[in-house]
Amino acid sequence: MLLPGGVNLLFGPDILPPGHLMDVAEDSPSYAGNAMKKAFFWALRLGMAALADDSGLEVRSLGWAPGVMSARVAPDDRSRIDWLLERLEGFADRRARFVAALALFDAGRGTWLLAEGFCPGVISSGPSGDHGFGYDPVFVPEGYEKPLAILGPDVKSRVSHRAIAAGALSRMLEKGCMVEYGFV
Repeated sequence: MLLPGGVNLLFGPDILPPGHLMDVAEDSPSYAGNAMKKAFFWALRLGMAALADDSGLEVRSLGWAPGVMSARVAPDDRSRIDWLLERLEGFADRRARFVAALALFDAGRGTWLLAEGFCPGVISSGPSGDHGFGYDPVFVPEGYEKPLAILGPDVKSRVSHRAIAAGALSRMLEKGCMVEYGFV
């Protein structure tokens, strides 16, 4: 449930007939663009409101890279962490942030909601911890001294970029803040 009031979330691949998985190319230069593209596609395909996200890690010293390419700079989590740490060698400024965009599109009403969340922090000198995925073993959120992979799911569910974006989206839904979108 996204809201205490009762918005139930269904996972798209779980409600499609077998063999009908859909991939949407994440080729926008922004998280919001990718999330909106996926929500739009899924809403039209399923005939119901659709929620989609995109997220990534941005590192100040790397010109905010890897950004929207976070999941595509290397083939697996360990290789992505190695890629990041190699590029940060010699940099004193290790400030970073996780960014998430959530887009909700209701094709029937032609309405949109878009929420973004940010989790500032720093990149540690090496990975540690067993919780989480992606860059969690090297990302230390602001106000903490250990990476998310050590802090665990309770902390992550409060401070993560996705949690912040989901909270913002939930508040918008509670207030009925849907943005109408005209198709041309």
